[in-house]
Amino acid sequence: MDTANSLASLTILLADDHEVMRLAMRHALQPLAAEIRWFEAADAAQAEAQLASGVDFDLALVDLHMPCAEGAPTIARWRRLFPKVPLVVLSATDDVALVRELIALGVAGFIPKSDAAAVMLQAIRLILAGGSYAPLRFLSDSSPARPEVAQDAGGLGLTPRQVEVLGLLARGLPNKSIARELGLSEATVKVHLLAIFRVLQARNRTEAVVAAQKRLGGVG
Repeated sequence: MDTANSLASLTILLADDHEVMRLAMRHALQPLAAEIRWFEAADAAQAEAQLASGVDFDLALVDLHMPCAEGAPTIARWRRLFPKVPLVVLSATDDVALVRELIALGVAGFIPKSDAAAVMLQAIRLILAGGSYAPLRFLSDSSPARPEVAQDAGGLGLTPRQVEVLGLLARGLPNKSIARELGLSEATVKVHLLAIFRVLQARNRTEAVVAAQKRLGGVG
């Protein structure tokens, strides 16, 4: 377990009609906390009953197209009924308009089921830290809700290269992958990270992404 970034305890609702997916998510997200209380649901009716049960959920991970769900209208209903629960949508959809609609509804994040476990883990850590997450490919530059770090340096006080590093950081990539993506050495990536932390007054990677989101207005 990655104890350096894990919390003491979490209570999470996991709603997906595929048991294999639920097992995979539990395994992938176990490093989030020393102790996780899992509540599960196989359809939207069960999920809503869990949300209404009075359990103080830190997070609800919900499949967009499980039985009894109606896509965005179901998410809108849950946002209205349970506004204090951070909702994170898990889906295999590549419908850009739908993802933007979900973001506009105020979900805490949208995570494609095709994402690597490491990316999912970093995305959830970002959300738990008060940020939000969605892959940039689903969002236009002009979108008013931009959960990931914007690909411009305006308002951040960072160089364009540092913003590129920060954008890859928001995707959960480790230093080695960032170096490969940008054609840099790992040592250079570390130098950029130290500069980013200093400018954003952050102590770690997650704090840096959250700080950048707040400066860009992506987090309310």
